Amino acid sequence: MSEQTNSYYLSIVIVNYRTPKLTIDCLKSLASEIDGLPPTRVIVVDNHSEDDSVSLIKDAIALSSWEDWAFVIESEVNGGFSYGNNLGIKTVKAENYLLLNSDTIVRSGSIKILLEAINKYHRAGIVSPRLEWLDGEPQISCFRNRSPLNELINSAKTGAITKILHKYDVPLPVTDQAIDVEWTSFACVLIRHKVIEQIGLMDEGYFMYFDDIDYCRRIKEAGWQIIHYPFARVVHLRGGSGSVKKDISLKKRPPEYLYASRSRYFTKFYGIFGLWMANLLWLVGRSISYTREIIERKPPQTCTLEARDIWLNWYNPLKPYLKENKKDEQKA
Repeated sequence: MSEQTNSYYLSIVIVNYRTPKLTIDCLKSLASEIDGLPPTRVIVVDNHSEDDSVSLIKDAIALSSWEDWAFVIESEVNGGFSYGNNLGIKTVKAENYLLLNSDTIVRSGSIKILLEAINKYHRAGIVSPRLEWLDGEPQISCFRNRSPLNELINSAKTGAITKILHKYDVPLPVTDQAIDVEWTSFACVLIRHKVIEQIGLMDEGYFMYFDDIDYCRRIKEAGWQIIHYPFARVVHLRGGSGSVKKDISLKKRPPEYLYASRSRYFTKFYGIFGLWMANLLWLVGRSISYTREIIERKPPQTCTLEARDIWLNWYNPLKPYLKENKKDEQKA
């Protein structure tokens, strides 16, 4: 579908990859919100699912009479998370863009609250809501930037190391106040169009993961704020369309695109030697956790083959990761 000639106040982009039921549930949560919003268009980008996603979502839109505000576009390739969102952004002109995961449910009034916030904070390039589980329990969704020292914390898995290097620990605690953060989850973010005009679209060299922190760092470098606004709330089901988080929790080997994205991120922001330093610090931390595993007879605290996989693309870390005839899953 070609770019729309009309300009809207808000464009909502949902990237679908083999999650038609989740995507339809997300659309249902938007249906009651649309009438109370300024002119809004919702684009579902199907990231080359090669299943019945497109027909199911189109049927749901038609049967529910959502055609006035929602439509589906089909990508010819699965280029990843950034690619799918960029495709949606380029399809409809708008003053603001809400990127929304397919595995989200928008709580009543939350989009309006986000729009009010981006108008209130004039230097906000991004505004993010509180992410929560279905029962209302909040999720950690705001972070410090990842740095080489953080790799030591991650692999050491030791409270003493985390305490000593707490300024480099990535997760930020849940808060009830609006705060300016370094990085926020892209499960749901409202982005000002002026930001996109200034810094460009998301980096499609990432297939998935690290693309959100990359974009947040670019926004910060351009002088904008990233405002976490917990008064707006969105349910994030997590894991609806990807296995990475589950793999990590089970200490299984995640898909290789996770490590390719990691290498790209560290090289872009810390240089090739920064990537190598991140890997070496990870190994130092791993020696600590491995020693504890032996002494305390604990199971492995890192993912299978992680010590090897962190070196993926070390010789050419900025090479874009392209999914070609692979069965990797889309981002959760």
